[in-house]
Parts: sequence; structure tokens; C-alpha cells
Amino acid sequence: MSFSIQETHSTAFLPFPGTRDFLLSEMKERFSIDTSAFVSHGELLFFEGLDTGVKNYDYKKGDSRLPYFASAVLFNVKKITFDSISDAASALRSLARSWSGCGTEFFRRSTLIQEKLPYVNLKPKSFPPKFPSSVTGIYLLIDEHTMLASENTTCVFPLGQLVFEEDHENPPSRAYLKIQEALTYAKLFFDAELPSENSFCFEAGACPGGWTWVLASLGSRVLAVDRSELAPSLMKNPLIQFKAHDAFTIPCEEIGNCDWVLSDVICYPERLLEWIQKWLSSGLVKNMICTIKMQGKIDWPLVAQFAAIPDSRVIHLNYNKHELTFIHCEK
Repeated sequence: MSFSIQETHSTAFLPFPGTRDFLLSEMKERFSIDTSAFVSHGELLFFEGLDTGVKNYDYKKGDSRLPYFASAVLFNVKKITFDSISDAASALRSLARSWSGCGTEFFRRSTLIQEKLPYVNLKPKSFPPKFPSSVTGIYLLIDEHTMLASENTTCVFPLGQLVFEEDHENPPSRAYLKIQEALTYAKLFFDAELPSENSFCFEAGACPGGWTWVLASLGSRVLAVDRSELAPSLMKNPLIQFKAHDAFTIPCEEIGNCDWVLSDVICYPERLLEWIQKWLSSGLVKNMICTIKMQGKIDWPLVAQFAAIPDSRVIHLNYNKHELTFIHCEK
């Protein structure tokens, strides 16, 4: 057995797919980090000597010192040199149990290392997914005998990305994946029960009905409001009541008590924040999931106002693009 492990004094960030520029912009504008000082290995961005100030990350609480557009943050990255595939796996096992490889340059060799590690399910998940029992470490081969690795990451799911098996036939849009992911994190962060046959949900801006489809599939009664009708199959669903209206102008009291209030509406974040605050002040809602749609450059102080709402989290979903997701769950 021959391997060596040394500290690099680096913190690394893995962007969500397609969000590298958003991540770098966030680090510069939100945290005033010199983004010219990173080294890129594949998709991973390494910042030598960067201390985020996060010592014991708690995924249930999150941490405002970490960027939203990073699917994973790797603390205390280590450089591991090894002679063989078996040595590489032994080095990783000496640090932690659960690992997932990152990068494509040495994909075959990385796969062989993964096969010698304890099993981690890297396949797309069915909804609702089972939660891993521990945080997953990340390793990245930079040549055939050297890798960078961290067992101390923010990853609940491998690479911090929750990927679902897709249904290409029944949902009216791919937006259904966002609500499945958001509901999963509501359960993970707040232990919130999924909508069920005992739930009443109000969705604002529901057309064409991807989110409503998920809610009704779980057995919930749904009031779906939009100016345009839902997909024909949803309009016939007895669990779904459709109302043609501007959802943001309906008084909360007219809707009544809701287990879930949801919105994937394209609107200015300021208007969404005001709408959320009205609902929470009304006392008529237990749980909320809303997409914060960005209008050009992100107003980070405004995003902080969403995140400051008690019993709430702002996160970037794997199925988000240039947007964030607000989750509130009553404890």
C-alpha cells in the first residue's frame, strides 16, 4: 500500500451545471472575493488559502457565508498521491466512507476507484428519494496518480446535485422537477410532510401545470390560478380547481387556510417578497415554496431579505437556472 495525503489549504467550489459564471459573479459581488485567484480543475474551482469561516457545516441550517450557486463546497481540500487504483481507494477510505468522483478527464480511472469504495447510489433518484446516511465526499483526479479530495463537504447528495428519473410522458412541463426537488429539501431541512390527500394547496401562476401535476399526483386538492388554462388533462382532474385570475391580486382571506402556497411566477423579486410577507402575516399558510426569478443582475441585499424570514431557506436547486428558490415551513 502506497499513498500520501497532504493539506492544500484550499477551499473548492463546484458550480451547478451551467452556472459557473453565476457562481463566480456571486463570489465577487456578494462576498467580495478576488475571483482571479482561483485554479480550475475541470468544473471545480480551487481557492488557495480561502477561509469561508465555516467550521462545522450543518445542512439543516445552511450557512449564509456559502454561495448559492455552488452545488458543493469542499473544505480543507487534500492532495493525495498514490501508486495504484487500490491505493487510491484505500486513501479515500482512510478519510471517510462515502465518496463520489468529479470530472471527466480521467473518467475510466475514476470509475475504477469508485468501484473499490463502499457503495454510493449515483443513479438518478425516484421521487420521493431516500436520504443518504452521511455527507458524501468528493475526489477529482488531476493526473493518473494524483487526486484532490475532501471528505468535509456540503453534499447531502452526491456532488450536491439531486437528479431525478424523468417522466417524459405525463407532466405538462419539465418544471415538475423543480417542485419535486424543492419538496425533497423541505422534508430534509424542516422535516415537512409532503403534500397528501389531506392537504390543500394554492399555486399561483400554475399554467401549464407542472407543479400542480405533482401536487395532485400526491393526492392533494389544488387551487391553480393563472390567466391561462392548464393542460387539458389537468383541467379535467377532480382534485384540481382552476381559476382564471392574476394570482397575486387575490386576497389571502379569499383563498383561506392552505397547507402549501406555491409560486413559479415570473415577476419582480420585490413583488414576490411583498406577496410572501402578506401570506405569512395572514397566518393562513403553513408552508411556502416560491421561485425567486432574477431580473438581470442579482440584488443580493434583496435576496438576504428572503433568507432572513424565520423558518425559511433560500437555495439554488439543481433544476433552477438563473433563479433561486425560497422554502418556508412551519415548525
